Amino acid sequence: MLFILIIAALLVFGGIYYALDPSASSVFPRCTFLSLTGYKCPGCGSQRAIHSLLHGDVATAFRHNALLFIAVPWIGLCAYAESRRTRNPRLYARLNAPLLIWLFMAIILIWWLLRNIFNW
Repeated sequence: MLFILIIAALLVFGGIYYALDPSASSVFPRCTFLSLTGYKCPGCGSQRAIHSLLHGDVATAFRHNALLFIAVPWIGLCAYAESRRTRNPRLYARLNAPLLIWLFMAIILIWWLLRNIFNW
């Protein structure tokens, strides 16, 4: 049942992101961190990237937020491992290993710094 609800939510939100351009629509929230500091957060551009991906424009999506290309598959894999936690405990343990978590956190922090230093 939960799986069906998740798929339904993804379809609804996917439809909204396909139909409306986050750059031109006031429906989508703006980044509070960017508004307050003038610096981009690690997630800035994700909404525009999703819109571009749904329209098949991978290059533009990558320019909006390159981290999204790492984060979305990673989150999907972690969600899968969580759903199969008792059936495949080794996969769950490997994905939740402290070294891997720290590595992903370092990637996020490096991305955050580089995108503001080089204005990506």
